[in-house]
Amino acid sequence: MKICGLQKLTLLDFPGKVACTVFLGGCDFCCPFCHNSELIMESAGKSDHTVTEFFSFLEKRRGLIDGVAVTGGEPTLHHDLPEFLRQIHEMGFSIKLDTNGNHPDMLSALLEMGLVDYVAMDIKNAPSRYSETIGKANFDLSNVCHSASLLMSGTADYEFRTTVVAEFHDDTVFPEIGQWIQGAKRYFLQCFVDRDTVLKAGLHAPSEADLRRYAKLVQPYVQNVALRGV
Repeated sequence: MKICGLQKLTLLDFPGKVACTVFLGGCDFCCPFCHNSELIMESAGKSDHTVTEFFSFLEKRRGLIDGVAVTGGEPTLHHDLPEFLRQIHEMGFSIKLDTNGNHPDMLSALLEMGLVDYVAMDIKNAPSRYSETIGKANFDLSNVCHSASLLMSGTADYEFRTTVVAEFHDDTVFPEIGQWIQGAKRYFLQCFVDRDTVLKAGLHAPSEADLRRYAKLVQPYVQNVALRGV
């Protein structure tokens, strides 16, 4: 397990919880707008904390935080993720998992073992534009579709979310997204934020008016649609 970063306190990353956020290295997508681009290559960078140091930190936070948000990179790439999450749970902390949805077998196992309390799954774009949005030509969407179905039919709380980038999202894609996740519990649109660590320079955020219009395009299909960070 490669821990590449730790945010010691967050009120935003885990809905309804005071939490910390732990960043795991490695990702199998290459989204041009990713602001954690240094975490994409599993071998990139160095571990900021050992697992032992992380659990020592958690021990000192008993009673001060409620949960742990596990993000990346893509956490479900790690074969030892179940044991890592089990130890967190046994310490009494709730767990939120961020995922791109491309590893439904791992996600299914975590759900069956009751190791995640909340899952935030990225819906990168409409199926027709998924490949260009994640930087993978001819991408097979079946795993992502499977993960979305697992969440919608399961018992763990969850959300779907899309980071909206002017170059990749427009009025044509959001009805398609809505039809894909029709009946989902909740869906968030969050605005792209340009940073020095973004993988591809020159991308732009949509306007607030655009975001609100896109949300309305999804609302016929998903009851709870909201903007985040606006």
